[in-house]
Amino acid sequence: MIYLDQAATSLQKPPEVVQSMLTASKTCAGYARSGHAPALRAGEVVYTCREMAAKLFSVDDPAKIIFTMNATHALNLAIHGFCTPQTTVAVSGYEHNSVMRPLHAIGCPIRILRSRLFDCADFLEQAKQAIDAGVQFFVINHVSNVFGSIIPLAQLDALLYENHIPMILDASQSAGAIPLDLQQLRSVCAVCMPGHKSLLGPQGTGLLILPSDTLPVPLIQGGTGSASASLEQPAFLPDRLESGTPNVPGIAGLCAGLEFLLTYGIERIQREEQALKNQLVVWLQTIPELEVFFASDTAYQAGVVSVRVPGQSSEILAQALAEHDVCVRAGLHCAPLAHYSAGTERTGTIRFSISPYNTSFEIAQTIQILHDILG
Repeated sequence: MIYLDQAATSLQKPPEVVQSMLTASKTCAGYARSGHAPALRAGEVVYTCREMAAKLFSVDDPAKIIFTMNATHALNLAIHGFCTPQTTVAVSGYEHNSVMRPLHAIGCPIRILRSRLFDCADFLEQAKQAIDAGVQFFVINHVSNVFGSIIPLAQLDALLYENHIPMILDASQSAGAIPLDLQQLRSVCAVCMPGHKSLLGPQGTGLLILPSDTLPVPLIQGGTGSASASLEQPAFLPDRLESGTPNVPGIAGLCAGLEFLLTYGIERIQREEQALKNQLVVWLQTIPELEVFFASDTAYQAGVVSVRVPGQSSEILAQALAEHDVCVRAGLHCAPLAHYSAGTERTGTIRFSISPYNTSFEIAQTIQILHDILG
C-alpha cells in the first residue's frame, strides 16, 4: 500500500506513540482530580506534553497550551472565544469549513481575500484592501489543505501588527511540517492544530495555543479540578478552556510524537517533504490527461498537491488509485471555498499529501500506476 493521504491523518507514526498510549491507559487515572499515584502520573504526562509543545513552538508558558479533540475543536474555541456578531472578519479564499461554519454560526460579517492561487503578492494586496475597508480580525490558514499553498505569514503578521489587528492561525497542515516560531508572530492571538497529522500523534488529539495574554471567552464550561466552589469558569489557563476529563492516553501518544519531532527536526522534515513534493509535481506533469496545481516558486507549496482530469469527477480517478492500493483523497476536501476560488468546484480534485515516511520509490510507483490507469 502507498499512503498519500497524510493531510487527512498520518497513518505511519513513530512506534513510541502507540507504546506511550498503551502505558498511559494502564497507569494513568483522572487528571487533576485526585492525589493518588495514578492521578499524579496522569498529571505528569499532561504537563510533559505541554512542555514539549511549548518548546516545539517557542511558547513562553506551557499553560498557554490547551488540549483539544482536534483542530476543529481548537478553531471553534478560538473563533467563538474571540469573535462576536459585530466582528468583521477577513478570511483567505482557501479556508476549511472548520473556519467558515463557526463564523457563519456566529453571524460575523466576512470579507474573503480573493487572491489568485499561489500568488503571495496578490494575497498581501487583498489583505491591505481588507484592512483599509475596516476589517477587525483575521482567521487564516497557514497552508491550504486542498492545494498546499503557503501564505506569506511573516509579511502578513507584520502588516496586521502594524494595524493592531489580531489573527487566529489555522496551522492544521503546517504544524509539524513547517517550522513555526510563535515568538516571532506578534499579531497572533491563537494557533489551532490537530495532533493526528504532522504532529504524528493519535486521532482525537489537538492543540489550541494562545501566545498572547488575551483570554478568549470559554465556549464550554464544566469541571476543571480547580476552583470547584465557584460557579464561574476559572479565569486562568489552561483550566479556563479545558473542562472535563482529557484524553490522557491520546495526550501521551501526542507527547511521543512531539518528542520525535524535537529530535528529528522539523526543518529536516520540511526539506525531505519538499524534495518528494517537487519530484511528484515534475512527474505528474508528464501525464497529459492531468491538470496539476502547483506553485512556480516551490517554497510557497507544502507537501500537498492537487490534480484533476478536466471535466471528470475526481472520485473516479481516486477510486481507480484505491484499487491499485494507492491512498489519496478526492472531492471538495471540506473546503468548498478553496474550490470556488480555484474554479474546481464542479470536479473537485485528487489530493496527494506527503509525510516523512513516504519515499521516492513510492512516488515513482504512483506515477507509473497513474500512467497505466490513464492509458
